[in-house]
Amino acid sequence: MAAQLITKAMGNELDIFNTFLNWPVFVDALPMLLKGLWITIKLGALSIVLGLIGGLMLALCRLYGPTYIRGIAIAFIDVFRAIPLLVLLIVIYYALPFIGVRLTSFTAATLALTIVSSAYAAEIFRSGIEAVPKGQFEAARALGLNYFWLMGDVVLPQAIKIVIPPITSNSINVLKDTALASVVAMPDLLKQATQAQALAANPTPLIGAAVIYILLLLPLVRLVAVFEKRFAER
Repeated sequence: MAAQLITKAMGNELDIFNTFLNWPVFVDALPMLLKGLWITIKLGALSIVLGLIGGLMLALCRLYGPTYIRGIAIAFIDVFRAIPLLVLLIVIYYALPFIGVRLTSFTAATLALTIVSSAYAAEIFRSGIEAVPKGQFEAARALGLNYFWLMGDVVLPQAIKIVIPPITSNSINVLKDTALASVVAMPDLLKQATQAQALAANPTPLIGAAVIYILLLLPLVRLVAVFEKRFAER
């Protein structure tokens, strides 16, 4: 396939369509792009779900945990909101083997994305919980609800409705950040597009990958706008 891609690319004139929008090159590269897209979706979905679970746990620890647990949660959130994701990814994949911890590129990318996503999600959940009126807490306690029923039946359902727009926006950022996983040789959409571009000696696969990212993310961006409008009207 590589020889076929190169032949097609070199055999055409170097105008904008043959150079950046070469349809035969795109069609030949499409199987690689779709394979990378599937890996990107798996990585993004797993990181988003784990990040939401971790973020909620961190927020509850920060708000209601013992003093030392609060301190650990605050330190975790602050550190991993401050560290660039790319740096964390490189540390996990390239530095941990020096202490005997070897992770696959998919596991390393999932771990890095989940840690950073958890830190941001924790602050979103915290703001949502703190936005629930204090009277709801007092009413629940007056009814004799213990901590778990208070959180599960009264506070979290209201808090989650409040944080849906920012949580959705954070999830979109996680999905976009999956492109950074290509630095640890994970065959995601961007990595596959880069390889197809090298094989074809033509940047059309990169343009194709950009279009696929837009088609994947644009509906989610519109979804955030719908959520924001709906909750602003309430």
